[in-house]
Amino acid sequence: MSNDDTLRQAVALYDRFTHEGMGRRAFMAELTRIAGGSAAAGLLLSGIAARAQSAPQVPADDPRLRTDESALRLGDLDIRTYRAIRQDLRPPRAWPRPPTVMVIHENRGLNDHIRDVARRFALAGYDAMAPDFLSLDGGATPTDEDAARTAIAALDMDRAIAAAVQLVRFRHEPKRVVRPFETEPTPVGIVGFCWGGAMVHRVALAAGSDLAAAVSFFGPAPDPSEATRLATPELVILAGRDARVNGTAQPWIEAARAAGKSVEAITYPDVDHAFHNDTSAARYNQAAAEQAWSATLDFFARHLRRDT
Repeated sequence: MSNDDTLRQAVALYDRFTHEGMGRRAFMAELTRIAGGSAAAGLLLSGIAARAQSAPQVPADDPRLRTDESALRLGDLDIRTYRAIRQDLRPPRAWPRPPTVMVIHENRGLNDHIRDVARRFALAGYDAMAPDFLSLDGGATPTDEDAARTAIAALDMDRAIAAAVQLVRFRHEPKRVVRPFETEPTPVGIVGFCWGGAMVHRVALAAGSDLAAAVSFFGPAPDPSEATRLATPELVILAGRDARVNGTAQPWIEAARAAGKSVEAITYPDVDHAFHNDTSAARYNQAAAEQAWSATLDFFARHLRRDT
């Protein structure tokens, strides 16, 4: 078996482990068989799995940004959110308020990689916020990734979607208490990755016209019959090798377009699920990630910017 064949099998196995409920013991046994030994399996896994210690693209203490992480009270729920905004766009310096981009985490919860992605959007001129959906019942995302995935699997999805919609509407509505003269709503976009990409579709269906734009990165899509309810322009970004997600996304795209909905789609060939996550050396594809990032910023510019 060639090294490439070994890697392809290992990546597919890791996808089963992280998304289909495969137990760790069975996963490691099969990975050891594929790799040809426990030491080789460990090396293989270190390249595929995300590395919490990876250096961010935008440092957490970047002086151009103001960041904050705290619990936000919305009605009867509390949800912890990470926020990043450029210093020169902080209220009351900027008027009107910059558009909001909400970043939805993967099935590993709100971690340093997602905080880094939020800071990238902040540098691009957006008021970026990344909610921690594992904080809805108190606490926060655990540092242990297996525990985080287990918690995500047990999450009340209806409640999580409702919380996301409340966040969208909270950011969308004019803040007349702060600025009595503010009458224009703030455009809000949403972007999510993997589990978050699936959430993007669900939130777009639930938030309606309050959500101005939605970008789903390799997220499983809803049943195509629901596409007639879509009121938000979507950009769907897919990985060519990601058969699991593409099997749901392609029917969704076709149904939405047949219903006259605004859905753009880009598939990057010969890349794996999570190719945008630069903390996973084996799955990250720099060229595709940079192209997808540019496409996302262009999409948000067209749908969120008042000056374009």
